[in-house]
Amino acid sequence: MHRGLLVDYGGVLTTDVFASFDAFCAREGLPAGTVRDLFRGDGTARSLLAGLEDGTLAVAEFERGFAALLGVAPEGLIERLMGGTADDVAMLDFVRAARRQGIRTGLISNSWGVDRYDRVLLDELFDGVVISGDVGLRKPAPEIYALGARAVGLAPEDCVYVDDLPGNLKPARALGMTTLHHHDTPATIETLRDLLGIPA
Repeated sequence: MHRGLLVDYGGVLTTDVFASFDAFCAREGLPAGTVRDLFRGDGTARSLLAGLEDGTLAVAEFERGFAALLGVAPEGLIERLMGGTADDVAMLDFVRAARRQGIRTGLISNSWGVDRYDRVLLDELFDGVVISGDVGLRKPAPEIYALGARAVGLAPEDCVYVDDLPGNLKPARALGMTTLHHHDTPATIETLRDLLGIPA
């Protein structure tokens, strides 16, 4: 059995981020998939995202740059992009339950501005927190996963790592972590119960 549970935030402890992006596109009159496709295939968009997530680019600079690529107003762009997400209550409750059962719980999250997190909630959920903008590293850099394991006082091989993006799982797996691609909350919880030895 594993002794540690490390999770991503957006798309794991919240509803689907890409669905929120598409809701934004619908509101702004853009084709579905526009935001996703820019982040995946446009060099300027990827550079803007990297700077936002590792803390080297201010939120306002990201919003101006990415809004220009989209052809939309920059004001409050991040809130508009993320406005369709909500807490995944079942996942939050599972993390709480795992911690009560003695599992070491941790967060490894690429931040879109470090002030977007409810720090009181993070203290309630996690024994260790690694946020990209705080540490100057972003997934999929291998070092950020090592920091995550260290933050909960465990070796990587003692941990399960959960992320909604498959590309973020490979470096964690290379360090020895057991990885789980999250795309369905009940299925994720069922698998985690088995891996962590937590009864239903």
